[in-house]
Amino acid sequence: MELKGRDLIAYRAARFLKDGDMVNLGIGMPTKVADFLPEGVEIFLQSENGFIGIGPTPSPEEWDKDVVNAGGQPSSILPGGACFDSCMSFGLIRGGHVDATILGALEVDQEGNLANWIIPGKMVPGMGGGMDLVAGANTVIVMTDHCTKKGEPKILKKCTLPLTAAHEVDYIVTELCVLHYNGEGLVLTELAPGVTVDEVIARTEAKLIIPETIGCMI
Repeated sequence: MELKGRDLIAYRAARFLKDGDMVNLGIGMPTKVADFLPEGVEIFLQSENGFIGIGPTPSPEEWDKDVVNAGGQPSSILPGGACFDSCMSFGLIRGGHVDATILGALEVDQEGNLANWIIPGKMVPGMGGGMDLVAGANTVIVMTDHCTKKGEPKILKKCTLPLTAAHEVDYIVTELCVLHYNGEGLVLTELAPGVTVDEVIARTEAKLIIPETIGCMI
């Protein structure tokens, strides 16, 4: 299988999901996970704008304009899906009923902290449900490009932007590797095909824990 960039990130993030899980996908890159769900595994994708049963991204001809994800992008709803209001949606999130949430990041650090909702001085529509999701979900998976467009690390020793949540991140998936926050630091658990440990270290500000055995993302 040949996957690169954000397709590889989405593919690998989807492999964390287990049969029967209810999973929330954040706006942006995480919505791609719906296109890479493992075959033979029943996963219930929940959207904070009020439904369970997100399906693959529809073609322009198939899109029902009343069905959008939390980011307002075209979505589909699978047979058996359910729609409800925001009170029910956030009751599920805050009540601990979401098995995993997959979010994007502006910054994430070696203490399991996440910053993904605002850059001071720039206008944003609001924090959305990110803080509720990261605090309420059982597993928190961050999908992100390893560096910014300027080549600056996004995985830091300490986040500099306002936090979404502290010490809540479990896994970070980038186009280079998979990192696991084990309560003490970030463990390099997997590498993308063709990527070396030295390359990951060079493009990461955070101090990484390097085990003797490192897996492959595919």
